[in-house]
Amino acid sequence: MRFEPTAIGGLVLVELERHVDERGFFARSWCADEFAAAGLPQAMVQCNVSWNERRHTLRGMHWQAAPHGDGKLVRCTRGAIHDVVVDLRPRSATYLESFAIELDEENRRALFVPAGLAHGFLTLVDGTEVFYQMDSVHVPDAARGARWDDAAFAIEWPAPPAVMSDRDRTYPDFAPERPAVGSASWT
Repeated sequence: MRFEPTAIGGLVLVELERHVDERGFFARSWCADEFAAAGLPQAMVQCNVSWNERRHTLRGMHWQAAPHGDGKLVRCTRGAIHDVVVDLRPRSATYLESFAIELDEENRRALFVPAGLAHGFLTLVDGTEVFYQMDSVHVPDAARGARWDDAAFAIEWPAPPAVMSDRDRTYPDFAPERPAVGSASWT
């Protein structure tokens, strides 16, 4: 694997190193040792699949509040997505900046999204599947979200969403949370 840091600290593009022959190709998509060498988590504790029937389905913007922040390795295994993250770490030099990339079944890229970043995506084709490997478990009470079109984020989406949940459609404007006294916070 090749690890390409982005302008947002901790956000890393993971490229496969394909070994091609007459059968097709073989590539490692996750390795604890290689992730550790790149400064990324060595353990993934939960995997999730998001199946999206229709083009222009939007999911996001989601995150888990500290101290339950969750890092995720996101890969599109079928179809294509416009994948977006926003840095929500108040002490970060890239606070409220966004990063977007196309992930699809052809480029087979993955994006490691560290805790403290909001994540969302818009499907670009019908029948899109997204596979997540998580470095911490889902904690429903820590689940947070903000609107996909929140002015604070200034995300440029390639198309307006055609399908989204009521929850995603009605999230409030983004408001920073104050960490509880004595709790870990994002840096």
